Amino acid sequence: METVETAVIGAGVVGLAIAHRLASEGREVLLIDPEPPGSGASYGNAGTIADYAVQPVGTPDVLRNLPGLLFDRNSPLSIRKAALPTLAPWLLRFARQSLPGAARANAQALAALLADAAPRWTTLAAEIGADAFLQDRGCLYWYRSDAEYRAAASDMAFRRTLGATVELLPAPDLAALEPTLPVEAGGAAFFRGALFLTDPGAVMGLLAERTQAAGAALVKGKVTTLSRDGGRVRLSGPGLSVKARHAVIAAGAHGRDLALQAGDRVPLDTERGYHLEWDMAQPRLSRPVCPTSRGFYLCPMRGRLRAAGTVELGGLTAPPSAHRLCRIAEGVAEVFPDLGPRSREWMGFRPSIPDSLPVIGPSAAGDTVIHAYGHGHIGLTLAPVTAEMVAGIVTGRSAHPLLALTRPGRF
Repeated sequence: METVETAVIGAGVVGLAIAHRLASEGREVLLIDPEPPGSGASYGNAGTIADYAVQPVGTPDVLRNLPGLLFDRNSPLSIRKAALPTLAPWLLRFARQSLPGAARANAQALAALLADAAPRWTTLAAEIGADAFLQDRGCLYWYRSDAEYRAAASDMAFRRTLGATVELLPAPDLAALEPTLPVEAGGAAFFRGALFLTDPGAVMGLLAERTQAAGAALVKGKVTTLSRDGGRVRLSGPGLSVKARHAVIAAGAHGRDLALQAGDRVPLDTERGYHLEWDMAQPRLSRPVCPTSRGFYLCPMRGRLRAAGTVELGGLTAPPSAHRLCRIAEGVAEVFPDLGPRSREWMGFRPSIPDSLPVIGPSAAGDTVIHAYGHGHIGLTLAPVTAEMVAGIVTGRSAHPLLALTRPGRF
């Protein structure tokens, strides 16, 4: 049995950032994942460092429209009907978190977590040699009708109260900023300072390389059993046997069973996200653009245009939905009808918590087990912040103030 100081379960962006931070501080780290590091949702996302994403998924507006949203196959937020029986408890919690008071508190907590996400990514990119992939051109929410544009004013005013930097652009200003868009009405919300990774997969590769160069070891394997053994944690799986002083569960959408074995019941479920890509030398846009009525981002990645997003609640086992992929393709065709056949498609899993806040902090039974998952749409954004919070627990530094917002016991 291998014995280590800290075992990090999951080599997505959150697990990699944690392992990089600890190894850079001279700590002994073992990173465990059955898949290549930085794959899954860490590769397939929209690339946005979304420090403006202070609104939780659950809001009073979403609650009012929830039945229609969930059961309309064309909605940006939908559910696979076969998954409804197992999702029902999660949906009840989600509905409660969408009430006005809870939604407001969740937004304030998100704002606190996101407050310094951008400068932390700037620092991390410099440390791993990824500066060339970090773009500082902002991000756009695109409202394609005058009614949508007017309705956005109150949402953006609320985001400003929580520290988001945003300005509303009328249609002519949007057309001047992104001349390839077919702008005829409406306008946009422009998050001018938002950062963007032009190739998340390449950045994950650099992060994995630098993490191992700093001294972290990487093992390919799946942890299926977690148990406490005195002041240590035993981790085991097919061909895997590890004893650690600290075990960090950073397994994303796959973390619920391990959390339960640690003694913590966490309402984690799965959002299935999709993307389509079209290879092209110049991807037409200067920055990510989200057509809000469609619920995805048009992302000018290096050498390709990626359309990434939508939310489908449907668990970990069902195959990709051809309908969801077609809906994204239809939405892209409305903007750029001449793209032709897509170059590739992808589906991955996001870990979703009803209050839209991640689960970060020590287990109720002690800090030999540390939770670090449930980031939903902002795992990429919050990876460096999460790494700092977890590193503080492992090293015994004073408790990070944000841990009060993300503690596993809040449920």
